[in-house]
Amino acid sequence: MSLIEVKNVSKSYRRDTQTIPVLSNISLSIPEGQFLALMGPSGSGKTTLLNLIAGIDKPSSGQVQVEGVEITSLSESALSQWRSHNVGFVFQFYNLLPVLTAFENVELPLLLTKLNKSEKRQHVEMALKVVGLAERMGHYPRQLSGGQEQRVAIARAIVTDPKIIVADEPTGDLDKNSAAEIMVLLDRLNKEFKKTVVMVTHDPRAAEKANKVMHLDKGELTS
Repeated sequence: MSLIEVKNVSKSYRRDTQTIPVLSNISLSIPEGQFLALMGPSGSGKTTLLNLIAGIDKPSSGQVQVEGVEITSLSESALSQWRSHNVGFVFQFYNLLPVLTAFENVELPLLLTKLNKSEKRQHVEMALKVVGLAERMGHYPRQLSGGQEQRVAIARAIVTDPKIIVADEPTGDLDKNSAAEIMVLLDRLNKEFKKTVVMVTHDPRAAEKANKVMHLDKGELTS
């Protein structure tokens, strides 16, 4: 069964008096448990599509449904609630707060939940353990390597146990070895923890971990 359904989605942005089309009539089905890589040249609309699937942005026309919920019609507050329960985000530049420890960075998404202090602690410790950084939880981002920072970011993405992980160029800022480690981790989250992963990447080596690769070019999608 499809977890995510993108139906006839188009997206354009207005710049002054111009309308700039980014995606044109895209339809896409992502079954539960799939690891999908989206590839394509810069400016092809990959991140836009990722943001629409994650409910960060809304299409100009068309629908995005996740588990039968049409997220395109939710109000902003309902959408942010939906995101906090269903989607974990991994970005190219980690987006960690330098003044917080690894533990505190991972705990951030839980501050919106009703968990008590000891439940939050359990969740955070578990997430850091999954990414192999349990012993670094008291460290600040500046005390970690780029690969470790990205692992903290992945722990933050999975701490709420979301169904979907969206990753935008997760290896884009890493050296080859760290990039390979991050891809092994995403592969494990997909296979062992049954997370549905949607990843934008330029890197053919990263895309090899996916079980489906699709290409976007000039707003059109091909497999």
